Amino acid sequence: MTQEFDLAASLAGGVEGRSGAWSFIQDFAAHWTSALKTGDGWAEADLAVAEERLGVRLPTALREAYLLFGRRRDLTSNHDVLLSPAELYVDDAKEALVFRHENQGAASWGILLDDVREDDPAVFIRADLADKTAERWEGWLERLSLCFVEIVMSESLQADGEPCDFLDPDEGSIELLEQNCVQLPFPAYPIGEEEHGNRWFLGQDVLLRDDDGLAVLARARTPEALNRMRDLIPGDWLNDYR
Repeated sequence: MTQEFDLAASLAGGVEGRSGAWSFIQDFAAHWTSALKTGDGWAEADLAVAEERLGVRLPTALREAYLLFGRRRDLTSNHDVLLSPAELYVDDAKEALVFRHENQGAASWGILLDDVREDDPAVFIRADLADKTAERWEGWLERLSLCFVEIVMSESLQADGEPCDFLDPDEGSIELLEQNCVQLPFPAYPIGEEEHGNRWFLGQDVLLRDDDGLAVLARARTPEALNRMRDLIPGDWLNDYR
């Protein structure tokens, strides 16, 4: 990484609480996309209108995130979609406040209404199933601020016009990933998946996410850095046209 931003060290602070999360996101944006500026967040009035419509006070962490960078679609909505304040809603079962959708509607992320008064509540995910009676809110991450750190990193992996790629790993790919990259200090998730689930790694100017060995997504700061990673972990990279 560059001298001015140590991603791993910043992330270590970012997973500890709300203030660390917002500091990490500000640093990450400044060095991997573009710095946050006035106008990147929603206005207090937008949140007040949403709260009046919903009849609930938004959790502090949700308000802080929306006010700081909620309008920055390059940080929040390259693939999956962070809902605007006007789009926030309570699910039909009246169980959760929904704030994010999977890009094809396959899942939603929300905060249980029982937890909505907490400053930094846990986040749950619900798959959209053919059998609606089988749908359940399942644990995702233990804190909303942590979820926003994950959102910003995940959305960076699929940014238009940036050096990004997708690997369909074989048996040796994950071993090579572990050998050539450093695992980042982000807790195992979804909740309860201590031995399986998603993990984050950092190579030389490359951020990677291992989805339980089923896929590896990569975002580099330069095309050269991405090519180096492709050479270190050879395989079926989707966008490698060399």
